[in-house]
Amino acid sequence: MKNPFLKIETISKTFKGLVALDNVSFCVQKAEILGIIGPNGAGKTTLFNLISGFSVPDKGNITFEGKNITSLKPHQISKLGIARTFQIVKPMRNLNVLENVMMGSLAHSFSLKEAKIEAKNVLELLGIPDKSQFFAENLTLPEKKRLEVARALATRPKVLLLDEVMAGLRPNEVDHMVSILKEINKQTGLTILMIEHAMRAVMACCHKIVVLNYGEKIAEDTPEEIIQHTEVIRSYLGQDPC
Repeated sequence: MKNPFLKIETISKTFKGLVALDNVSFCVQKAEILGIIGPNGAGKTTLFNLISGFSVPDKGNITFEGKNITSLKPHQISKLGIARTFQIVKPMRNLNVLENVMMGSLAHSFSLKEAKIEAKNVLELLGIPDKSQFFAENLTLPEKKRLEVARALATRPKVLLLDEVMAGLRPNEVDHMVSILKEINKQTGLTILMIEHAMRAVMACCHKIVVLNYGEKIAEDTPEEIIQHTEVIRSYLGQDPC
């Protein structure tokens, strides 16, 4: 197997004696879309916090493009090309939608004009160009979710970590977001890790799935194999995985 683009190696994390992650390991290849699923409290968001530098593992290593990023700060990891969204969207309330996205573009743009053009292109891609002058607090939940993705995409990441960006969306909205992510992945080779409870999205979008339960990895396989996995069905999918 070729060298992994992103490597998670035996990472563990505890909070006041509570084990959030326990010796979790997996690899992600460039341009892969990887789903992270599991019940609430399985350690999924903690995993993203560790990858993005918002927390440091008690043990283990995280390697990105051959570089150990385990102890780097969030801004350092962002500069290397890893961007993330947050489960609870927190746009900058005093800025409109376009300005929110421009904040991401300014991480690499040389001028406000260039940042504005790129932000407009990202909003077009996410299907909300008509909301560019709206203040974020006036958006619907689906629109706020898209804004969160737009802000991350505007940083031109190599890896995008999506934390439940489809939660609360209607089936047709989920399908639209899946189409957007698949097209971005196809056109740019963007590597995507997505935490999702919406199995409709995971099955349609992901090349591979990692399943966490009580901080442990209990399975890693293709979507087709995961839904047949006995322990995954018992701990997460229930008796009717379809």
